[in-house]
Amino acid sequence: MDDNNCGCWAVLKRGVCKSSVSRDSANTIPRTSLVYDAATETRYLNASNRELCPPNEAQLSSDNPDPPPSDNKSPCQLLQFSFQELKSATGNFRPDSILGEGGFGYVFKGWIEENGTAPAKPGSGITVAVKSLKPDGLQGHREWVAEVDVLGQLHHPNLVKLIGYCIEDDQRLLVYEFMTRGSLENHLFRRTIPLPWSNRIKIALGAAKGLAFLHGGPEPVIYRDFKTSNILLDSEYNAKLSDFGLAKAGPRGDKTHVSTRVVGTYGYAAPEYVMTGHLTSKSDVYSFGVVLLEILTGRRSMDKKRPSGEQNLVAWARSYLADKRKLYQLVDPRLELHYSLKGVQKVSQLAYNCLHRDPKSRPTMDEVVKVLTPLQDLNDLAILSYHSRLSQQGRRKKKPEGSQQLSNAQSKSIRDSPLNTGKQRCR
Repeated sequence: MDDNNCGCWAVLKRGVCKSSVSRDSANTIPRTSLVYDAATETRYLNASNRELCPPNEAQLSSDNPDPPPSDNKSPCQLLQFSFQELKSATGNFRPDSILGEGGFGYVFKGWIEENGTAPAKPGSGITVAVKSLKPDGLQGHREWVAEVDVLGQLHHPNLVKLIGYCIEDDQRLLVYEFMTRGSLENHLFRRTIPLPWSNRIKIALGAAKGLAFLHGGPEPVIYRDFKTSNILLDSEYNAKLSDFGLAKAGPRGDKTHVSTRVVGTYGYAAPEYVMTGHLTSKSDVYSFGVVLLEILTGRRSMDKKRPSGEQNLVAWARSYLADKRKLYQLVDPRLELHYSLKGVQKVSQLAYNCLHRDPKSRPTMDEVVKVLTPLQDLNDLAILSYHSRLSQQGRRKKKPEGSQQLSNAQSKSIRDSPLNTGKQRCR
């Protein structure tokens, strides 16, 4: 890993996540081989895009109310807020201050004083994001504890910073740094202006560094919920991973995997994990491959509004990823020709490797970081190649009669090239 981006690890007091139990759930898919065939994958990929976590396994655990980790176990002490302080900081949890909503609960925008927990006037002090636990939410107290365990003790530029928490009566809240530009999901799918190619590469690299840090520490952590909505962006489009309620301590010693209940989101979770409950860091690598495809194509991992053969992104994209002549048909058409030719080739190949059906054949996140790092500096834009071809065609037309003409095959190649149209063809 890049030494300049190394994070800070502390010894985890109780393990990373007590929410994930080793016993099999009655709702999990029967155990099968870790290596699966195309037919098995297709059945999995056609599943609906829903949360994998069974609701009855994520309720509030009153019989094991673990307290947050003690401050002396964390290199950066977390602040403990009162409920009244956070209520005031968010303007009484006003609806117009809601930043988002998830399985955990609502996230509100608020302001606190720079040197403490006191609320501040809107626009002053430090802007924060306050996440409150729904009493009847799909994620419960155990997930709340897992979040504090991970972010309270692991610190890295590509992990969202946890500032503090509130545990008061039945109230459970978390206070994070405010991420100015929101989630990657919003930028890819909910905005009319396309996210520039250079920003997409920067975000992919930042997210990859975050996962590599989690996997590479003395006590490896498997994220388990890597998706575009959990990648947050600051004002400079630096990516930071958020929402660690499903994080799980990885295998240690001679163990090859962790057996656990299946949680996550269909479309992102690795098929072998869904089918067997065997969790490894390569499960996160698969999820990264899905997100990389979303970044490349501008398509959601699951989209029921598309034709039947295109509803699942991975299933639709596999044939394109395997054929170098079709790669450019994958690119988000909203980018037009404003992307790197070599960058598309590298990203496509990387996504193909991350989505390998055999988990052992997928790269590590350290290897992913090495592939993505040089892609930031590429300037071989497709639009430049397009104009160069137009210029060459113009010079050929000016040649006197009798000059060598293009063969029919050459003409067809130029005409059919995605670089020879204002917009790329999308199937």
